[in-house]
Amino acid sequence: MDRLFSGAGFESYLPLVELERQWADRKKRVAFPLFPGYVFARFRLGEMHEILKTPGVVTVVRVNGYPTPIREEELESVRRLVAGVNQTGVMPSPSDYLEEGQEVVVAEGPFKGMYGVLLEVKGKASVVVRLSAIRQAVRVTLDRRLVRPARMW
Repeated sequence: MDRLFSGAGFESYLPLVELERQWADRKKRVAFPLFPGYVFARFRLGEMHEILKTPGVVTVVRVNGYPTPIREEELESVRRLVAGVNQTGVMPSPSDYLEEGQEVVVAEGPFKGMYGVLLEVKGKASVVVRLSAIRQAVRVTLDRRLVRPARMW
């Protein structure tokens, strides 16, 4: 896919991490996409039709129906992450994507099962429990690793 974009004149980036794999007779470093199913491409909005005509492209990432650019700082962080993984062999692990204001649940510890709204305060997770009927709220500060997105069914 990366080559198809380049051949069409678009700048693209496919973050690949190299991992050592063992076969019966040898070990070999094999490249895997960091984000399977995603290739980052730089293009103007008027060129989106050309991007969508590229074989293998299903869609362009959108938020609220609008194509969403990735900030250059975020892509630079991905490049540095890939370089670090390829140098050390240490793979990053997936993490929940949480934003301030999102409904969360505490996954472990003495507050396990408590639902609330996430507030971030100096790297710690503050979970606010709101009682809307009496318009009151209380907040507890926890280790960020204890909080997960609330999955309401």
